[in-house]
Amino acid sequence: MSKVIDLELDLPPTVDEMVEKMQEFLLHSDEKGLANYGNIFGPSRARALEFTSEELDQIRQLSVDKLESVLVKRAEEAVVSLPQFMTLLDEAGIEWGVINGGSHEKTAELVAKYPERFVGCAYVDPNEGMKAVRELERAVRELGLKCLYASPFRYGIRANDKKFYPLYAKAVELDIPVFVYTTMTYRTDFPMDIGHPLYLDEVAMDFPEMKIIAGLGGWPWVPDMVGVARRHQNVYINTAGHRPKYLATPGSGWEMLMQFGNTLLQDRIVFASSWGTFSMPIDEVVREMRALPLKDAVMEKWLYKNAVRLFNRD
Repeated sequence: MSKVIDLELDLPPTVDEMVEKMQEFLLHSDEKGLANYGNIFGPSRARALEFTSEELDQIRQLSVDKLESVLVKRAEEAVVSLPQFMTLLDEAGIEWGVINGGSHEKTAELVAKYPERFVGCAYVDPNEGMKAVRELERAVRELGLKCLYASPFRYGIRANDKKFYPLYAKAVELDIPVFVYTTMTYRTDFPMDIGHPLYLDEVAMDFPEMKIIAGLGGWPWVPDMVGVARRHQNVYINTAGHRPKYLATPGSGWEMLMQFGNTLLQDRIVFASSWGTFSMPIDEVVREMRALPLKDAVMEKWLYKNAVRLFNRD
């Protein structure tokens, strides 16, 4: 059985993070913007904390303070420590993964603690101009982070916005891969297509030396995503944010990725669990991926070999 590299390895949430997400779901889901993610992913987070539908209906009626007390107690029962998480990674067969610790310093600290298991990713705001470029260089050269995440989802600008271009140029100079958020967004304060894969076409044309990983697979514009990857040899695709079992479900919209990913694009699909998005045990995400109808040699590429080549890391 092939080893696994996870190119979007969520870290186990803290008690405060679990409580914050559940409060967003229970108290703010009717608000505009990011709060809409509570509507989409809140139910799975509630199930992960073992709340029944009846319990959710009851706690919605509580005062804010009492609600927080209930959520804290349930989160304390569910929290996973980093040593426990390492055991879960071993059980899932994950050799190493790309992480974001919340800040560059925190990410570097975690990588230093688990250098064989974690690779750090930098996040910088392109709206900050050269300040962002200098921070990216510091994160890579001084802190040892190994990639950049360019996120239209976070910053409200498309991948081909020229504000991103100085960061792309610096990434080429630093010889690091660049992840780009490439899918629809459930944010209701940004346009739905802010992460459309067609915006990557111009980026790949302008930066042919840059290794680009289209995060989240381009759904629901999967044919366009496949087209961009067929045009540009420097474009890879991961399927973070989507349960693997749905990739092979007829009518899900993933049919073209499965066809090309098993044939012409087999060298440019990489695994990324983002298990925290849908609050699902990481070993189950890996099992669902292994169950996909892929050729054995292709499965090994998706799970391991392609990521090794991307990061030049054995």
